[in-house]
Amino acid sequence: QVQLVESGGGLVQPGGSLRLSCAASGSIFGINAMGWYRQAPGKERELVAAITSAGSTNHADSVKGRFTISRDNAKNTVYLQMNSLKPEDTAVYFCALHQLRFDYWGQGTQVTVSL
Repeated sequence: QVQLVESGGGLVQPGGSLRLSCAASGSIFGINAMGWYRQAPGKERELVAAITSAGSTNHADSVKGRFTISRDNAKNTVYLQMNSLKPEDTAVYFCALHQLRFDYWGQGTQVTVSL
């Protein structure tokens, strides 16, 4: 079993920054991918960014140049540095671990960008 615990969400003004963290524990294998997804009210969950255990990254077009995903394999932790935040970034952000044929999800953390 795998557990994911997110932290770092909150309320920030437009143009501000936040850093999300997600710590994974349990049966973690060396080869996997971790990602951040978000879901705004009334919208489907969407991929924000993903990173493999080898360090390859993928960012959604809507966040390129503003968000950066990174990971610390020794700590089984993935981060999402979010800069130049916009009101449209407001959503619940979920961490996910994809390994073998399974997907594991965190409980989500709220990010609100507002004056």
